[in-house]
Amino acid sequence: MFFIGLSERSTALFGVVDKIYRLLIEWGVSPSLANIFDEVISLALLFILAWLVNLFAKVVLYRLIVKFAHYTAVKWDDNFVKHGVLKQLVRIFPLVVVAAAAPIALRSHLGVTILQKGSQILIVYTILKAVGGATRALSEIFSTSKEYADKPLKVIFQVIAVIAYFTGSIVILSILINKSFSALFATLGASMAILMLIFKDSILGFVAGWQLSLNDMVRPGDWITMPKYNADGDVEDISLYSIKVRNFDKTITTIPPYALVSDSFQNWRGMQESGGRRVKRSILIDMHSIKFCTPEMLENFSKIAYLKEYIERTEEEIIQYNLESGIDNSVLVNGRRQTNIGVFRAYLTEYLKRHNMVSKELTAMVRQLQPNEKGIPLELYFFISDKNWVSYEKIQADIFDHVMAIVPIFELTIFQFPSNVPLIIDQN
Repeated sequence: MFFIGLSERSTALFGVVDKIYRLLIEWGVSPSLANIFDEVISLALLFILAWLVNLFAKVVLYRLIVKFAHYTAVKWDDNFVKHGVLKQLVRIFPLVVVAAAAPIALRSHLGVTILQKGSQILIVYTILKAVGGATRALSEIFSTSKEYADKPLKVIFQVIAVIAYFTGSIVILSILINKSFSALFATLGASMAILMLIFKDSILGFVAGWQLSLNDMVRPGDWITMPKYNADGDVEDISLYSIKVRNFDKTITTIPPYALVSDSFQNWRGMQESGGRRVKRSILIDMHSIKFCTPEMLENFSKIAYLKEYIERTEEEIIQYNLESGIDNSVLVNGRRQTNIGVFRAYLTEYLKRHNMVSKELTAMVRQLQPNEKGIPLELYFFISDKNWVSYEKIQADIFDHVMAIVPIFELTIFQFPSNVPLIIDQN
């Protein structure tokens, strides 16, 4: 690896140890004890040197870099400081000193090997921690950018971190068993099926995250609904392993990213970006209350501001049609007649058209659906301009309060189960 491979002793290389050894012999120490003492003293001097280098790196070098980062106008360097990238990098200096100077401090090949391999493993571990901090810093930098804030880039940076950890693990293993990285990687290639099983969630998360990003299926801040996972709220975070959804009851649901690709979910972003939020609700009209309008009823309905013009125009059309068709008006079923539910429908259409909170750009209509055993469903289909949930529910409730309150004015009744019929609740 970095420094292993020095098998032959060099007089120049071990000059410091030899000088200490000769000095101890001159002081009358026995050769066996002198051999031990010179290595202990040399090792102590080595650690003192490493400590001094570490002190310089932390106190001088690191502080200078941090001050420089704070004074610069850009913010990315502050994120690197915040996530400990620079702190990890300066820790490499004393480890390099130990690895490089170990052959000078020790005569024992075993001791040199242990020191070098230990320091090399710590160097790789420190670099991996710096890479992890760098990916977190980059993820935070891009998440605050308007251009990239809605992109799941955190997944990409997490994949980079996983690849770095995987590569670093192979490097550490190669240091321990004293085998080259390329040979060890080639050997591990035969075990790729096992590795894919171990990293299955990471691989699936990466592929799913890439698909979500390319197809713009979900972004942080989107309101999504996924009943399978009891998720109904805003997406707070998209990562390699999970998508965090804060539900409207303030609970948090985590969903595997690949579930959004393989299963069905509802994204409300289109509604949020549109000009309004849809209302699609019906009231049930009792069929027994539907009838033709009498002249007296039409006269009363004409007093309603929204209907005056409609009734006059429609009556002229009907009278003209019946005259041209030679209709016998003595029988109501002959020819065309206005009905109370038709006039009511016209009123609701005009009411929605003039309501200040109903979107004028999007569809607004009142339609009659298929009759059933509960009556005739009269559906109001429109969009409310205010998409805020609380405001939306209030406006919707106000509109239907008004609708249900005016039904009797048109001599109609709303269907509901009779009060003397017992309500059966399914306990299953």
